[in-house]
Amino acid sequence: MAALTYPETIVVGLLQGVSELFPVSSLGHSVLVPALVGGSWARDLDASANGSPYLDALVAMHVATAAALVIFFWRDWVRIIGALFGSIRHRRIVTPDERLAWLLVVATIPVGIAGLALDKVMREYLSRPIPAAAFLALNGVVLFTVERLQRRGKPAPEPRPAVTGDEPTVVLPAVTGRIPASEVTAPLAPVPADEASDARLAKLGWWEAIAVGTCQIFALLPGISRSGITIAGGLLRGLRHEDAARFAFLLATPVIAAAGVLKIPELARPEMHGAVGPTIVGSLVAGIGAYFSVRFLVRYFETRTLTPFAIYCAIAGAGCLAYFSLA
Repeated sequence: MAALTYPETIVVGLLQGVSELFPVSSLGHSVLVPALVGGSWARDLDASANGSPYLDALVAMHVATAAALVIFFWRDWVRIIGALFGSIRHRRIVTPDERLAWLLVVATIPVGIAGLALDKVMREYLSRPIPAAAFLALNGVVLFTVERLQRRGKPAPEPRPAVTGDEPTVVLPAVTGRIPASEVTAPLAPVPADEASDARLAKLGWWEAIAVGTCQIFALLPGISRSGITIAGGLLRGLRHEDAARFAFLLATPVIAAAGVLKIPELARPEMHGAVGPTIVGSLVAGIGAYFSVRFLVRYFETRTLTPFAIYCAIAGAGCLAYFSLA
């Protein structure tokens, strides 16, 4: 029976934590990297091997990744979950937070059903280097295509009027004395960026949210990124990059957590007894990597696009496909 070592789980944990949120497919990299290293790594970290503790270790790392997302978005989840229970209690959907909460619920249903039905089949039959490499290349093509479509569909910015220096000026009269307190109005407090983003997301239609959430089903294929395909779906529905990324990360949190919790009993299998220590260390690394990844990506997508990740996936996937096909 293959065993897991600390170096293996540390590397895989870092890989899982980062690539789960970066749009480059964590499962694809978890299959390809050990196969590229070869030797004991290819044997110990074979996701398609029957009874391998590697899949159980990946489950624990997924739970750690979900925990990192909860920690990063904890204020948002407190607000959204509070709105959900308030909506249930009062039997209405009024505020943007209440609507966003229900949009997240309905958008999670399709991938939840598909995950229960197809996860085992996908992992056992497709978690091999050649399929993973092909899907990774396809992931890059999809992300690049969506970016091109989104750029073509974006309206051109309206030209700003040129400043000529001849515009009329208004001279305000001098104010003497004290202004009564009743006439002083405080400026409106700016809306936090996360709440402003949630208000925009709450404008999604129900079927639009379901369509974006359904995109996560493709992430069951090793090489297709959950965050990448969900962001791409959001872009196709007209969302901004930062809003699409935020919706993808919020959607991923309950999905990853539920998948991990359902499989936690498998960690008690006899095959895992010798791998508990490495799995715990790898999970800690995955959680730390995921936290800093989401912190980086939230800012990244405020001004940038999926294109660099698309190019990486296409090149890496095509290169690995050629390598494993010829090996």
